Amino acid sequence: MKYFIVTYGCQMNVHESEKIAGILEGLGYEEGKTREEADIIVFNTCAIREGAEDRVLGNVGNLKKLKKKNKNLIIAVCGCMTQKEQTAQKLMNTFPFIDIVIGTFNLPKLGYYIEAVKKGRQLELFSEGDIDEVLPYKRTSGDNAWVNIMQGCNNFCTYCIVPYVRGREKSRKEENILKEIKEIVAEGKYKKITLLGQNVNSYGQDLTPQISFAKLLKDICALDGDFTLSFMTSHPKDLTDEVIDVIASEDKIEKYIHLPAQSGNNRILKLMNRKYTREKYLEIIDKIRAKIPSCRITSDFIVGFPTESDEEFNDTYDLAERVRFDSIFAFMYSPREGTVASKMEGQIPDKIKHIRVNKLLALEKKIQKEDNKR
Repeated sequence: MKYFIVTYGCQMNVHESEKIAGILEGLGYEEGKTREEADIIVFNTCAIREGAEDRVLGNVGNLKKLKKKNKNLIIAVCGCMTQKEQTAQKLMNTFPFIDIVIGTFNLPKLGYYIEAVKKGRQLELFSEGDIDEVLPYKRTSGDNAWVNIMQGCNNFCTYCIVPYVRGREKSRKEENILKEIKEIVAEGKYKKITLLGQNVNSYGQDLTPQISFAKLLKDICALDGDFTLSFMTSHPKDLTDEVIDVIASEDKIEKYIHLPAQSGNNRILKLMNRKYTREKYLEIIDKIRAKIPSCRITSDFIVGFPTESDEEFNDTYDLAERVRFDSIFAFMYSPREGTVASKMEGQIPDKIKHIRVNKLLALEKKIQKEDNKR
């Protein structure tokens, strides 16, 4: 029996696809090279932007012919997109040939649902649940090993669907994280370990007793082994001086921070509910550069947020020009149903969004060219 996994979205989804592969191989499946030869096809979905959902719907729809040829083919859709009940219901109504629809919290039960499908039809909608600690992995990212330290988000940025599909922040126990990393190091295959979370800087605040992200970093670096440690993603409001100091002092930690700014204008940042100002963001950048001169800094930006004027976009452009990021990820604002921003007046036309995002990306290329030449 063979499986084929299609992954959309962020590094967290890539890591969760490794969990899916681990579950499937535990059931006796082996990885297939094409959809046509697969006995089970799993779509691990993303809901962060409308375009990601559209791609999923198009690709799932294309499987109807395969299902007609092979009635025993199992088709499963999981991930952030299916964690939204309305979307999950739409999938089931639009594509009745799908066998399994489960949310992110149902992932540990995937094997159970596969066996249920083999005995008779089984569809499961989203649910809440605890962060998993024991799922097997089939690591697929070369000499990098992903380690999930937490999931969910408490920030509720007005444009973001993540808190609604990933739930509130839940941290893994430190002893379980350290145990997993010791096992990774003992395998001898992995040179790099990357910690994952929607907001790693708030790790441990929900644990009893509480533990800081800085302490977790220190404790990981104290483990024996030859490896490099990195993490993503950081929220500027939670990046403490202590974390910056740990990155500066620990040789095992890669001198790299991904710090999404999203906008360089204070009014837009407030509308986004980012909880920091342009000035605060620049202050953090100055601290990083003072303590870690060689640190690579990357960022995310959203252009065309509702009511954003040309002058306010220019503040974003100016911030990117001033900081001179090593790279940026620039996105056009995409309304997500259920978020505060999707109901705001003053939605920006796509034509203007395209102009702004292209201008920001052209600046990135210009800065990189200058830096590479130097």
